[in-house]
Amino acid sequence: MITGYYDIMLGLSLLLTLVYVFMWHKHFDVHITLTFVLVSVTNLGWAMLSRAGTLEAALVANRLTYIGGCYLMLTILFVVFSMCQIHLNRWLRMALFVLSSGVFAAAMSMGEAEFFYKSIALSRVGGATVLTKVYGPVHSVFVGMIFLYLLMSVGAIAYSFARKNQVSRKMLGLLFFPVVVCVVAFYGGRKVFPRVELIPAAFNIALVTYLVIVYRICLYDITDTAVDSLVQSGETGLVSFDFGFHYLGSNETAKAIFPNLNNLTVDHSIRRDKQMQDVVRPWLEAFRASEADDTFTYEKDGHSYLVKVTYLFDHTRRRGYELFITDDTENQNHIALINRYNAQLEAEVAEKTAHIVEMHDKLILGMATMVESRDNSTGGHIRRTSEGVRMLVEAIRKDNVFELSDDFCKAVVKAAPMHDLGKIAVDDAILRKPGRFTPEEFGKMKAHAAEGARIVHEILKGTDDVLFQRIAENVAHYHHERWDGSGYPEGLKGDAIPLEARIMAVADVYDALVSKRVYKESMSFEQAHSIIMDGMGKHFDKRLEPYYLAAKPHLEAYYSALSETMEASA
Repeated sequence: MITGYYDIMLGLSLLLTLVYVFMWHKHFDVHITLTFVLVSVTNLGWAMLSRAGTLEAALVANRLTYIGGCYLMLTILFVVFSMCQIHLNRWLRMALFVLSSGVFAAAMSMGEAEFFYKSIALSRVGGATVLTKVYGPVHSVFVGMIFLYLLMSVGAIAYSFARKNQVSRKMLGLLFFPVVVCVVAFYGGRKVFPRVELIPAAFNIALVTYLVIVYRICLYDITDTAVDSLVQSGETGLVSFDFGFHYLGSNETAKAIFPNLNNLTVDHSIRRDKQMQDVVRPWLEAFRASEADDTFTYEKDGHSYLVKVTYLFDHTRRRGYELFITDDTENQNHIALINRYNAQLEAEVAEKTAHIVEMHDKLILGMATMVESRDNSTGGHIRRTSEGVRMLVEAIRKDNVFELSDDFCKAVVKAAPMHDLGKIAVDDAILRKPGRFTPEEFGKMKAHAAEGARIVHEILKGTDDVLFQRIAENVAHYHHERWDGSGYPEGLKGDAIPLEARIMAVADVYDALVSKRVYKESMSFEQAHSIIMDGMGKHFDKRLEPYYLAAKPHLEAYYSALSETMEASA
């Protein structure tokens, strides 16, 4: 029965060691690996001792158990100091190793000298072989050594719990548990169970605890979860969080950028720190919502940092999130400089372009004015029709049945002064004739529409504003076309007449009606209105009627003001 217990403990230790081999990672502390090896060797010794048939075989097995007795607590001590991030002086480590080795050497003398055991006898208890021993002076040193290792381990754990925020409290608890179990088993196990040793079971409990530790160790050791070269270079800040947004660790570069990390306790939620909650948490939330949203910027003390969020991997498994933080100040300054230069360049180009466009517009308006000055009958016609077109366009835009763009509307108003440019090709005798034209003369006058389109085309040829060029040509070419097809020069009908020319036609005819010409007096607004309304659906597009009616009050006010100004100047 007792022999079976030791066999089970041996088998369990070997199984746990195989699990550890499967989980092994190159960054695991070597002392953890030694612990698994030593426990298996020690439990092998207990299993061999329980079956020993001779004193010599029992002594060999007992010596194996002291490998664990002398070195296991030392390796556990080294693991505790490593996990607590406490540096143990090299000479102190060497001294402790020499102490364990000296005690182990003395233990190897059992049966040959009285340093460790004064006497040894072989007996059987419950079917298992046991040794009845009288302890020598070195055994007392052995007990004191175990007690020393216990005190040092517990002290390191207590110190880390009180002073080291960067060490996980969960990890400290896991480290403390096997230390206590092993010591209790060593000092008190025989008093509770005098027939069996509890030490093999305690060692296996320690191995199970260490498996839990190594399962989480990659989360806490930043070098396990990031590219080693990045960590060593010191140029990239690294911060790790689990999926619950609990802080896991960071390197010194990250702490320099986010000093609050020094105050965060490992395994605590970032909600406990305002900077982490206000700045870092939104990055993690955004990345969790969409992995494409993984790059952010952080400004601090004149520096611009580029923050890249990615998953925290343990081998191929996702275990949380990791921030990679790099100083992007130089690059951002370069980009800002380019942007400022581009903005300045764009402003200068826009200013020069606006100046060129202004000169271009003035040139066109000057040409139109020059042409108008040759015609005694139409003084001010360009300015008035342009204003009429603007009012009509504004009325159309309010309803926008025609779905006119801003660029279209601006182009129509801008093109209005060019509608009669073709008159430059009309003979002065006809253009300046004080009376009505003969049919032959009117035929020559009608040529100004097509000629105007040709002139506008030559003037605007090569311009970047293709829309304006098309609209200006159409206004000049087709503003005398009629909805019913009775107009000139092409006799276009209905929607075949460009909309801009249809709008121009209303403003052109209205001005001709209410303005004084050498061959007629100006009509009243009522008479002009009656003629315009009669022309809807025949001369003009019927769909423009509501917009003419909407613009009518503004047209009358405008022409009334002009009339008053002329009378006052007269």
